[in-house]
Amino acid sequence: MTGRVWPVALTIAGSDPSGGAGLQGDLKTFAALEVYGAAAVTAITVQDTRGVEDVHLLPPALVGRQVEVVLDDLPVAAVKIGMLGDGPQAQAVVHALSGKSDIPVVLDPVMRSSSGQSLLAEEGLETLLNRLLPLAAVVTPNLPEARVLAGEPDAPPAELAQLILARGARAVLVTGGHGRGNRVEDILVTRTGRRIFSRVRLDTSSTHGTGCTLAAAVTAGLARGMTLEDGVSMAWEYVGRALETAWSLGHGRGPLHHMHPFWPERV
Repeated sequence: MTGRVWPVALTIAGSDPSGGAGLQGDLKTFAALEVYGAAAVTAITVQDTRGVEDVHLLPPALVGRQVEVVLDDLPVAAVKIGMLGDGPQAQAVVHALSGKSDIPVVLDPVMRSSSGQSLLAEEGLETLLNRLLPLAAVVTPNLPEARVLAGEPDAPPAELAQLILARGARAVLVTGGHGRGNRVEDILVTRTGRRIFSRVRLDTSSTHGTGCTLAAAVTAGLARGMTLEDGVSMAWEYVGRALETAWSLGHGRGPLHHMHPFWPERV
């Protein structure tokens, strides 16, 4: 077979049957950014655009084995970690990724759904802080998640990022969608500097899966060989356009338009 070979990215995440977030949103993002997507399922959720009704976690051994067989078979160039429901699942993922330090990991520390449903047990948070954080090339918390990771509820985003770096992260992208004001600011902080990404806040209710999508887009950039800053910049532009072109779907917070590079107009 001849022709182009796409880079491969693996998402480790929960399933969203409405298709806007979780591994479904991740796989759409990978495809839109010309990356082949593989997926290891951590949980089956019952949710739609209005919220999460129920969560069923898969056994940790099954989660870990999914990751292991994909890494053994496919040339995975980057990994995104999303929803991990508890400590045993997080430990299984840590074990599955052992010896794979050459593969960049994007850690999206999913703790609550956009509707407020708790998605991470307390022991899972401890494993995330102590074992997963140091594995990640970048961690991508929203503002409430950054406050939990930093252990500081009142600090500004740049300070929160520095506190998370002190806990072992190599880079932190604090997203600003939960902030206030007429502009959204995401801040990328590394050991050597920082960069702010800023845009006018859009008046849209189609925000379901925004954090998942941003982290997946960063993962796609790293899989394509981009530097972290270039990958974040590309992901920022991609998500902005996905928000701008989203349409009303469902009866709650609708999804982004993940496939806008290929569906630029709606009829």
